[in-house]
Amino acid sequence: MAGGALTFGVFGLAWVVDRFGQRERAEAADAVVVLGARVLPGGVPSGALRARTEKAVELYQRGLAPRLVFSGGVGVNPPSEARVMLALATRLGVPEAACTLEEESHSTEENARLAVKLLRGLGARRVVVVSDPYHLLRARQYFRLNGLDVATSPALETERNLSPVDRFYWTVREAIALLLHPRVLLARAPAPTPPAP
Repeated sequence: MAGGALTFGVFGLAWVVDRFGQRERAEAADAVVVLGARVLPGGVPSGALRARTEKAVELYQRGLAPRLVFSGGVGVNPPSEARVMLALATRLGVPEAACTLEEESHSTEENARLAVKLLRGLGARRVVVVSDPYHLLRARQYFRLNGLDVATSPALETERNLSPVDRFYWTVREAIALLLHPRVLLARAPAPTPPAP
């Protein structure tokens, strides 16, 4: 009985994770934050890193935010995920002056915590977070835990979203991660900041 309830809980939450991640929620914000993904040998962006960056550039070019924040440290292959995203974004026409790098993080929790430090220095209160669809609910929750108002925007053209098998696997994996961390799952949006007098 308990096993059945747990299975129902995992797959029920996986359905919520998938539905949340597939929906575009971007709106006007102070910055777009792009979460890193794997860098291939030679500093080549992986498909996920490229798709996330291209999505962020699209939002920037639509005028949703004046700044892009690239978050991701050095993984197996240098340079940092953030630096590879910057190089791609500038090739796509984004001025380097409109970009900020966070190059120390190696997890979603660190993405949020370290990016929020930079964002507070920039005076940002509301952000749009870009990542793979399966990743967006957990990413939003971590940014909420760090006190930011967050909208989300999915990079739909990634391998893990286009392959049904990968989409199922990674979505279930995210549901399990959220169930194992109820503090993250239950994080609420920060209270609205009252307008200045």
